[in-house]
Amino acid sequence: MAITDVNEENFREELERAFEKKDMVILKFGSEYCNSCHALEFELESVEEALKNVSIFLVDTDESPELASQYDVFELPTMVIYNDSQNIIYHKEGVMLAQDINKLINQGELK
Repeated sequence: MAITDVNEENFREELERAFEKKDMVILKFGSEYCNSCHALEFELESVEEALKNVSIFLVDTDESPELASQYDVFELPTMVIYNDSQNIIYHKEGVMLAQDINKLINQGELK
């Protein structure tokens, strides 16, 4: 599955669709003008290639400020990971390397 851009209009539908197919969902909150956000997106592309049980969604905070507010996004980038439709198991600001994200997920450190 490719990394998907979502916004306030399609967010819930895309999220529910992902939970029907995948074990985990990663949300990356960022902005087009944020260099660190692009760095995290690059790392998430590697995660998406390595882990087939993860759906990754990109949320542009400039286009979807209500979603950013709902998820307490105060700094960019922010990454949020769900293990099911009700449980946020990880919420972190800043860039994280793909190998560290993979390790968290594969070794069950998020559960």
